Amino acid sequence: MIGKLDPEEHVMNDILVDRERFTQERLWEMLSTLGWDLLRDQIVIELAGTQVSGIDVGEDYNKKWQSPIGTHKYNKDAFLVIKNLSRDDSTKSQPMDREHKPHHLKTEQEIAAEVKKTDDESGYDTYGK
Repeated sequence: MIGKLDPEEHVMNDILVDRERFTQERLWEMLSTLGWDLLRDQIVIELAGTQVSGIDVGEDYNKKWQSPIGTHKYNKDAFLVIKNLSRDDSTKSQPMDREHKPHHLKTEQEIAAEVKKTDDESGYDTYGK
């Protein structure tokens, strides 16, 4: 038989070594790769993947399934989010520059005319159909 079917034991070693070497320096390098200015940009780290109880369950509640209001639970897959607040897009949405007519309000003839127009602009042969 050509080849080897035995698993190689060193396959995951590189990944584990990389995880062990994660340092603040590596984090700064990664952020610099994104073009972030570490001295001037406002960078925040937030915890995500959590739940906060928003229901008032009273004093007699099932502790297995319910939790008092305001209780934080951290999911097993919780994660960190690194945000650059200095580069947030703070522009508001702009009004449409044309009259808006939702697709579901158009007649079949209007829809067919739009399809034909886009087909003609794209150079599709719609006469052979």
